[in-house]
Amino acid sequence: MKNIVGIGLLILMLVSTWHFLLNGVDGGLIFYSSLILTIFLVIIGFNIFLENRDPIQTITWLVIFCAFPFIGFIFYFLFGRNFRKDRIFRKKYFLDKQTFVKINGEAGYNERIKEMGEHPQQLITLANRLGNSPVSFTTETRVLRNGEETFSNIIEELKKARHHIHLEYYIVRDDRIGGLLKDILIQKVKEGVKVRFLYDAVGSWKLARSYIDELKNAGAEMVAFGPLHLPLLNNKFNFRNHRKIIVIDGSVGFIGGLNIGDEYLGQDQKFGSWRDTHLIIKGEAVRTLQLIFLQDWYYSTNNSFLSDEYLMPGMPNHHGYGGVQLIGGGPDSEWTIIKSIFFKMITSAEKSVWIASPYFVPDDNILQALKVAALSGLDVRLLVPKNPDKRIVFHASRTYFPELLASGVRIFQYNEGFMHSKIIIVDDQMASIGTTNIDMRSFHLNFEVNAFLYRTESAQQLVNDYMEDIKVSKEVEIDEFSKRNFGLKLLESTCRLLSPLL
Repeated sequence: MKNIVGIGLLILMLVSTWHFLLNGVDGGLIFYSSLILTIFLVIIGFNIFLENRDPIQTITWLVIFCAFPFIGFIFYFLFGRNFRKDRIFRKKYFLDKQTFVKINGEAGYNERIKEMGEHPQQLITLANRLGNSPVSFTTETRVLRNGEETFSNIIEELKKARHHIHLEYYIVRDDRIGGLLKDILIQKVKEGVKVRFLYDAVGSWKLARSYIDELKNAGAEMVAFGPLHLPLLNNKFNFRNHRKIIVIDGSVGFIGGLNIGDEYLGQDQKFGSWRDTHLIIKGEAVRTLQLIFLQDWYYSTNNSFLSDEYLMPGMPNHHGYGGVQLIGGGPDSEWTIIKSIFFKMITSAEKSVWIASPYFVPDDNILQALKVAALSGLDVRLLVPKNPDKRIVFHASRTYFPELLASGVRIFQYNEGFMHSKIIIVDDQMASIGTTNIDMRSFHLNFEVNAFLYRTESAQQLVNDYMEDIKVSKEVEIDEFSKRNFGLKLLESTCRLLSPLL
């Protein structure tokens, strides 16, 4: 039953085409097409029921199938197929886990972890158990708060590369900044540097073939993650690689919210200024980022490079920077890793929880945790964009505002362009920065990566940057928000209906 949607769509198209060629458009064509569609919707509905999904998600799908059969069928094909993702990625999960444990070893509880205190220690332990990644106290990090700062640092470090450059991105554009990075990579290949570039096949579907060919012809390896051969029958279509990773010589790394494209430099006419957050990492923790890339590369190419030249580069240790832990999560994981850590961060907070997310469609667990934290008297804040780039998600997110505001959560809408940062800050001391949004797709369907910071200078910088962002944002007042016109409320409620599927 695993390819029932693609097979159903294929049969529907073949039967409809065959009947049309023989008889043209008549009542028989409509009858047979409707009959086949109904049969497959019944099978799909029964399959969803047996998957034991969240009850709200199951009911949502059944309502859509009844109200909009054909649209629901297509929508399910694009966004809803589950196909027991644990079976699809089981091999990858166990290989990744074995490799992380072998390379990193058991983290243990050394004196530095104990010195962090009970709250950080619990988070470190949870993250290590779920993500198989130890915390590093010899890693330097620095926050990069916009595209100009991020890409200038990336370019500077790329030019220093001597052995290898590894890149992994969801979106790659063939525009000015994309072309500049391509030229640098080609030059580094000529200097003898090994370049490996992993890009998501769906996120980068607009990427020109000439861009890929130029890099390949120069000697770089460029590979698509999750290529869509026969997409109608591809049961991995819905699971995408949303990670943004650069590793240079195994000692310098970058992660965060910025893809490769001019819009991330604020050069998109629609949004203008683009507010985002990235992180540069130097030292021991880069090895974990390297492992995440190498395992994704192995999954995509079946080529392994788990050798000392990539994992033991003799990097200098940096001291006095607090704890840094790199965690990768995705549909290959036994647990919803990053969501579980987010949940623990919120529920264990003692003073404050500050969140920035461009796409806010929480599940019941995260939503309840935020409301309970606010009702307990904590300073809970949510920073979101004022203007949308994905309208369904934008309108769906606003339906959560009334209950959050009623519980005491303060919500701010960022006014200066588009806000794309993905940040959680707890008690001014612990923070998460990376690629994960507060939405269903990031929690359950996408491959993501986040850095968790414990009492580092970068965590304090995120606090300062968050306060600056609040100054150029407008706080949502519950009385004013409740005065939205009926048409807008109806649109938002309709989008909310789809929120379990987003």
